[in-house]
Amino acid sequence: MKANYHTHSVWCDGKDTTEAVVKAALAAGFDEIGFSSHAMIPKAEFDWVLTAERLPAYVAEIRALAEKYRGQIKVLCGVEADYVRGGANPDRRFYAEYELDYIIGSVHMVVADDGVAVCVDETPEVLAAGIANHFGGCAEKYVRAYFEQEREMVANCSFDIVGHADLVRKFNRQWPYFEENAPWYREELVKTADALAASGKVVEINTGAISRGWLDEAYPSDEFRALLRERGVKLILASDAHAANALDCAFDRYRDEV
Repeated sequence: MKANYHTHSVWCDGKDTTEAVVKAALAAGFDEIGFSSHAMIPKAEFDWVLTAERLPAYVAEIRALAEKYRGQIKVLCGVEADYVRGGANPDRRFYAEYELDYIIGSVHMVVADDGVAVCVDETPEVLAAGIANHFGGCAEKYVRAYFEQEREMVANCSFDIVGHADLVRKFNRQWPYFEENAPWYREELVKTADALAASGKVVEINTGAISRGWLDEAYPSDEFRALLRERGVKLILASDAHAANALDCAFDRYRDEV
């Protein structure tokens, strides 16, 4: 079965409407397409994420598409819900009334000791400024904080799929700021793999950085995926598509891993 559950649209920071995405999925031979617009509840940090006020209309639109294309493709409604320490949580208790099909939990914002949330994946310049101003210029401290907060999320929140589990790598190939072969980094991967296994959650092989030109490989890295497989973690393939033409980016490369 060909499916993608990590899909963005104009409801957040995607480029295409939900119906345009469904049509593209049909043309690409998908059996299932799931929408997962960015969401932050109870506290929203950005104006482009779904809030509690906007969620009902989003769900209604996708449910209408599911009915319209019934028999042609299965259309599912989910969210990519952020974990922001002290703010938003990807937890079913905050989303139960919307009757979603699934929730992806992700960390895009790393909260520093001074309480400031530093964005992981906006631009290399924004990230560099965040590390300089809020992590004392220490990339190791920032990366360790990212994984620590991811482990908090998977241990304490009730959701289904872990999004791009090592998103901190996004800019590291083109704008290097830490060594991925450093012993301290592998230590973080091992601890996080243990936490992911203990949580029982599904982890996605996410090809989004490939389609956007930042990396030539998926999240998690080869090394991280090996640690997850050793621990019996279930993996699914996801494109994290922000445009309809990226729905199955690199699926042929990674489809045998799931």
